[in-house]
Amino acid sequence: MLRVFLAGVLGAGLIAVPAARSDPQTCPPTCDRIPAAAWIEPWAIPMNTTHHWPRPAQVAVPVPAPRFKFEEICATPPPRDDPRSFAVAARAAVASPPGRWNLQAQVLHWRGDTGQGGAWAMQVHDAAVAALRSCQVSAPQYSPTLTTADDGRFAAVISGPHVVHQYLIADPFNSSVSELVLWTTPGPDVAWPLVPDDRVLDALEAALCGAYLASCG
Repeated sequence: MLRVFLAGVLGAGLIAVPAARSDPQTCPPTCDRIPAAAWIEPWAIPMNTTHHWPRPAQVAVPVPAPRFKFEEICATPPPRDDPRSFAVAARAAVASPPGRWNLQAQVLHWRGDTGQGGAWAMQVHDAAVAALRSCQVSAPQYSPTLTTADDGRFAAVISGPHVVHQYLIADPFNSSVSELVLWTTPGPDVAWPLVPDDRVLDALEAALCGAYLASCG
């Protein structure tokens, strides 16, 4: 009888142990999804005063094989051995009527060893810069211009059937990449504002630093 009682208690105890989950706001302890704090704030996104963007975390969905928006615009061939195929990733997208600006934000994170994950993040960044420079080769109707190209971060404008403003940062200290892109057709209802690239890139980077704790000095 005692043996049966103990077995029941142990079994109940095993059932009561909760599974490990990641904090919905930050990482760690378990970075098995993109935390809410990793997303840029709406007020830091260009056109927010006219488009009133939602918080990206509220509309984000997981993506199993993330690619950047400019790769779709530029018909960029998929790279071989792409580290993005095994990253934790989520995408937030906001579609607008014709003549208005569309929005996409995306965050990728590699779990495990930061040295390896950071190397993957930088590899993805460098490959993205090279692919963007080749945009006109695969899509002659588009013309790309890098407006900022620093170590681990860039901003670009792509002109053509769509007008695209692309931002991307890679942070090797937290093994993450963050993308923000806005696009529309030429002659939008609201003209693009004079926003310094660094202001947007800094906001993307600050969000990652706040989400992946102790990764930034």
